[in-house]
Amino acid sequence: MKAERTHTTNYINTFIETAEDSPIDKAEIPLQKGDEKTVAGLQFDLIYEHPYKHTSDDVIFGVYASKNKIGRSELAGEREKFFSKGQPCMRCSPLGKRYGWGVHSDQDGKIAIYPIESEEYKKFSEDENLKHTKAMRSKRA
Repeated sequence: MKAERTHTTNYINTFIETAEDSPIDKAEIPLQKGDEKTVAGLQFDLIYEHPYKHTSDDVIFGVYASKNKIGRSELAGEREKFFSKGQPCMRCSPLGKRYGWGVHSDQDGKIAIYPIESEEYKKFSEDENLKHTKAMRSKRA
């Protein structure tokens, strides 16, 4: 029997800048729609309130688990199943595509977000010791 491959969305020592077609120049906190938080809102809460506590995998699976109401006892098995196939990474997150947040991944893959207008964002975007990439564009070129 062939072992299943585990995929990851984690980056190491990387700064994900906002998308080239992001519509704003000042970061916004994602708003809730109705009674439920959006994916962007859930991601924001996990990362902003706990900088450098979670990896991208933790955040992406945490949002999936929350949206799909996965019980605590099922988390480990569901996480393994979830990452048995590729998943969209933080480059696809609405935080960088729409809301003006850059995502920094440290040497352990733990992430924090920084508003586009901040000094920290500017510092990370100019740091030559980091890998740089951009959030995915919302529209095709």
